[in-house]
Amino acid sequence: MKTLLIQLQSLVVVAFLMNATTSLAQKAEAPDYSYELGAKINEMTITEGGTVVVATNDGLVGIKPGTNELLFNFTDYGRVKPEELFYVPQAPYVMVGQTGFANLSSKKAVIDYMSGKILFTTESKKWKQVFTCDVMMPQNKLVVSGFQKGGDKGANVTPKVAVYDLNTGAEDYAFFLVKPGKVTMRNYAVTGRPLLLKDKLLIPTSQGIIAKSKSGETLWENKIKNVNWMTTNVDESDIYAFAKTTNLKNTRIYKVNPNGSEAWTDERKVKGSVSNFQILPQGLAVVSDVAGGSGTFAAKSESKITMFSASTGEDLWEKAPKTKGYVQHFYIMDDGILFGIGSGGINKISYEGNTLFKKPLKTGENILTMAETPQGLIYITSEDANIVNLKTGDQVWKKPLKYKRASAVSSDYDAKNNRYLISADDELFAIDENSGDATTLATSKFEGKEDPTGVEVRDGGILLTSDQNMMLLDWQGETSWHEYYRAPGKSAFGAILAGVTAVAAATTAAASYNAANQNRNRLGQYTSRGQRYADLGDGMAAAAGASIAEMLKRFKATSATENAQFILTKLDDGVGLVKLNKDTGALEKEIVLKDKKPEYEVDEFGGYLYYKANDKTIYTYDLNK
Repeated sequence: MKTLLIQLQSLVVVAFLMNATTSLAQKAEAPDYSYELGAKINEMTITEGGTVVVATNDGLVGIKPGTNELLFNFTDYGRVKPEELFYVPQAPYVMVGQTGFANLSSKKAVIDYMSGKILFTTESKKWKQVFTCDVMMPQNKLVVSGFQKGGDKGANVTPKVAVYDLNTGAEDYAFFLVKPGKVTMRNYAVTGRPLLLKDKLLIPTSQGIIAKSKSGETLWENKIKNVNWMTTNVDESDIYAFAKTTNLKNTRIYKVNPNGSEAWTDERKVKGSVSNFQILPQGLAVVSDVAGGSGTFAAKSESKITMFSASTGEDLWEKAPKTKGYVQHFYIMDDGILFGIGSGGINKISYEGNTLFKKPLKTGENILTMAETPQGLIYITSEDANIVNLKTGDQVWKKPLKYKRASAVSSDYDAKNNRYLISADDELFAIDENSGDATTLATSKFEGKEDPTGVEVRDGGILLTSDQNMMLLDWQGETSWHEYYRAPGKSAFGAILAGVTAVAAATTAAASYNAANQNRNRLGQYTSRGQRYADLGDGMAAAAGASIAEMLKRFKATSATENAQFILTKLDDGVGLVKLNKDTGALEKEIVLKDKKPEYEVDEFGGYLYYKANDKTIYTYDLNK
């Protein structure tokens, strides 16, 4: 299914998190696997690798499908709050971070949730206080800075940096930022994320950037202070550093030579926070987001796009393109930069600063999809859709397909009939790919006051789906079959809607964490969900290690929901989950949970149901059988 929501959470799993019951659940159907956790369960998270991480009153527990044994039980820090957890995107690690009183002490841990190994804790590595703790991919390293216990006189109050191998948890090398015991009036606090290069490590500090070799030797240091993050080109000949201004409203950009000297006469300053940065042969493309204020003369909330000369830092454009909103999509093309605005609008500008479209393309709000097709650029928003010529911005379809602002929009390509299918609320539109003529192929009548949330082309027709409904249409839009399973009850159904959560990864942090991913600004082809998920695995191929390899297998595997859908409903013996065949609608499996409001999560990619049987017990059901 070519779903419109090109976001990481729609690529991996769909999870329903129910409100927990205050009393113990009723006994459910015999599970395939059972886990006694020994402490009250607070939440469950299905990771990108398929391992389930459970937060309890005692700590974190890891559950791996296919075994009755717990993968790990981390109790060193006691109860862990949701905001203290970070799942590293496209890597098999969960990081735990707890800050002590007045932020004077902190606890950090890194767990490999594929192998179950506790790779790092501040206590086991004797760290007294941690400034930064960053996973570096694809190098598969952990860089830690702070104060470490032990050593010569003054060592435990001297800023130190250590690099650990995440395949083993062993220390690769470590060094002090200043000589232990040396009297200095300068405070060397690490101010941002270090940059790990092939032969050295760059550390941003309150006194400047320091370059250290793997032996701990200082290669160079400069006076560029309080840098937040850095990046480099492929051959590491050019380094760029970013620092917020004192008032935190703007960003300073520096270019650093390999020897640490500043390449530009003066740093460059852009308004707002840098949300996108691309090193190009033509220069440096920068997107910065400006938060607007209130009042008549206040600045507007919008993105600024700037092109700087890589050699001098000079602004190459006489006039920056107007955005009138935040940049939601940003793509590097052969002839220029294509961008889409969240509040509506698409435009394209050359690397010389000239507008390439005849005029800015007006679109509806919330651009869900921008992708290449043989006919041109397809865009789909919450209000309209069209294909446009990527060179001129001219419409390929005679007029855009418009619909009322839809709460649910999805699409697929019907290769058999050479048409695009777009489902918006209760209407299914068919658009001829050659003529652009649009017709309403069907108006779905789903039960339970639902509208379709998904459309998928199957061998035998067109499948429309929602939480409780499945309907297969023939190629003319006539209903072949329709299956409806009533929701367990209004209270439970409300909990489902309120509890939909992205359990695959920490997607809120994914964009900033993957700032160095050069492929994220490339316009992709209009491809299937499964292909996009497989493409994510390609981005991990540069990293080595057994846990990485195991994750890659999951990325390349076939989804358990390719030919089935799972629905929560009320069965004869109580509330449960049913597995339905997508081609026939036939009931293939049912699991009775008996809870009126069960708390559970489904790994729809791997095909497992994790059910909280009581406050301290989790049952697992294999849905692939």
